[in-house]
Amino acid sequence: MEQISKIISDLFQMPVVRAGIILVGSVVAALVAKIVFSRVILSLSRKTKTQVDNQLAETLRDPIVYSLVLAGIAWAVVDLKLNPSVTFVALGVLKSLAVIIWGSAAMRIGTIFLEFLSRQMDRVSWIQPKTLPMFEIVLKVMVIGGSVYFAFVAWDINVTSWVASAGIVGIAVGFAAKDTLANLFAGVFILADTPYQIGDFIILDDGIRGVVTDIGIRSTRLLTRDDVEVTVPNAVIGNAKIVNETGGPHQKMRVRIKVAVAYGSDVDKAREILLSCVKGVDHVCDHPEPRVRFREFGDSGLLFDLLAWIDKPVYRGLVLDALNTMVYKAFNEAGIEIPYAKHDVYIKGLPDNQYFLPPDRSIDK
Repeated sequence: MEQISKIISDLFQMPVVRAGIILVGSVVAALVAKIVFSRVILSLSRKTKTQVDNQLAETLRDPIVYSLVLAGIAWAVVDLKLNPSVTFVALGVLKSLAVIIWGSAAMRIGTIFLEFLSRQMDRVSWIQPKTLPMFEIVLKVMVIGGSVYFAFVAWDINVTSWVASAGIVGIAVGFAAKDTLANLFAGVFILADTPYQIGDFIILDDGIRGVVTDIGIRSTRLLTRDDVEVTVPNAVIGNAKIVNETGGPHQKMRVRIKVAVAYGSDVDKAREILLSCVKGVDHVCDHPEPRVRFREFGDSGLLFDLLAWIDKPVYRGLVLDALNTMVYKAFNEAGIEIPYAKHDVYIKGLPDNQYFLPPDRSIDK
């Protein structure tokens, strides 16, 4: 028994044997880890309601297995005490492989989380299916940049000068593309804050009114009532005051007809006529009910407002045309005057006619 122990002890003193044992042990550990992931962790994750944990377990299985093997190889290389140059190259290659493996895993894990968050629009508003491509690009840039950094570190390359150069280049690119970046970030905030959605009727500061047909990362497109498409940069909309006619608890919108009647008219009769004009007009809602308000005493007449609600903002022009026509006809039939600006000139008297006769030219003769 002592002889066997001595033989084993002598074998362990041999670097090649120790390296082989380390490699075999790392492979066995990798196989055990793979079995645990496949039969235990994956089976537990499949019982949950979401698929995220299942996808994460499948994504992490192979990197962990490969990392155990790479760690065993690195341990064996160090234990062999080879030439420093050979050891440096071998460890550099192993570290680079580890960076590639975990960089790919980080890319897949980030994509899984982004897709999961994009489906949770009721909880996370800043990541939506429309903004998902942009966040995926940011994820790729971060993962690739981090992988390159760790690859340099694996080969003992000083990255300070590289980082400084990248910072200078980034500043230059930022100044050159500041408008594009402004539109990009404004588009993200618009999609996250949702001041308007596709199909909404909005009015901009400059009076442009139209339905939103597309919300992109760079710009928003409106279709006006003249069937003219207007493309507005998101940076402009982000800094503008927007009136969303479709926003609110419902799409109903109130329209207002301002009308004046002459002084001396029957106020109750004018109110009754205005309410009757709403009946039979298409796209006017019964609830809330139309109403008439006597607003003020104007310079030329009594000012009334006829208020009615319509189904959608798109019908505003049609309803205003119909109501104006009905009001004008009804007032004419009832003999109620709609006053307009006019001036009466009163002449108290005329001077003597002699001052207006042409001079007698015969006297001069």
